[in-house]
Amino acid sequence: MTGLTGSRVIKYVIGPDGSPLTITDLPPANTRRWVIRRKAQIVAAVRGGLLSLEEACGRYKLTVEEFLSWQMSIDEYGLAGLRTTRIQQYRH
Repeated sequence: MTGLTGSRVIKYVIGPDGSPLTITDLPPANTRRWVIRRKAQIVAAVRGGLLSLEEACGRYKLTVEEFLSWQMSIDEYGLAGLRTTRIQQYRH
């Protein structure tokens, strides 16, 4: 989706809390602590086309499997499904 602000076009998607999510709203690239909200923002950004899967994985140093596990957890259990995963317990 795009929204107009003056003469600028800002690309955004709807975030997990229902508010607009832009690239500048995403967690910093050096994020190490993956709380539910941050995971959900990344999944929403990829689903909405704000970032590609490859961009998200590269930017946040995630494996495709880790990202897909977040996405599947949201699909199956909602945001509560994003609590600590087995993969994260072994990552440092």
